[in-house]
Amino acid sequence: MKILVVEDEMQLADALSEILKRNMYSVDTSYDGISGLDNAMTGIYDCIVLDIMLPGMNGIDVLRNLRANKVNSPVLLLTARSEVEDKINGLDCGADDYLTKPFITGELLARIRALTRRKGEIVDDNKLDFNGLMLNKDTCSVMWEGNDVKLSLKEFQIMELLISNPRRILPKERIIEKIWGYESDVEYNNIEVYISFLRKKLASISAPVQIKTARGIGYSLEQEE
Repeated sequence: MKILVVEDEMQLADALSEILKRNMYSVDTSYDGISGLDNAMTGIYDCIVLDIMLPGMNGIDVLRNLRANKVNSPVLLLTARSEVEDKINGLDCGADDYLTKPFITGELLARIRALTRRKGEIVDDNKLDFNGLMLNKDTCSVMWEGNDVKLSLKEFQIMELLISNPRRILPKERIIEKIWGYESDVEYNNIEVYISFLRKKLASISAPVQIKTARGIGYSLEQEE
């Protein structure tokens, strides 16, 4: 899952980024409204954590621009304000939820989980299931019938993307955008290496699923026939 944090307090933004990364999210950070809008307009984010008070362009204007341009990524507003009018204004402009500073990390993570419900079957907030194949965020592992194998961070993120889009071909360009970022210079053979690792790990636990290659396009997660 890919998260964009738009927050001008650099210490807070970097702390949020680190917390999210420790929870297996891929994170980009912007420190002003203009760059935040530029990043968010790519449409690659599963959730945007957006502060209201930003230099260059405030969070409400960022939000208005996103919704006017049909970018539907869920938005969690962060604000130091507690007035009801500010919360109503944010929600009316297209925010999906809000959180008032200061906040508890656990609540932030819970709200992000609520906004990013995935297409794969959710066993609980930290597990994702595909026909009995279990991806576990807590242990950074994939399991089949009691056998499990550890995944690296990039392996986990690619596997999560595949399970979240079952039987759907994911273009290589989309995988790079979601995992490495839209400005990344990562080449296709990097993805191929990680896919190869994942295939070997799935085979090591005898999982009856396969990562299929759509030649020249991308990959999909399928049940073995």
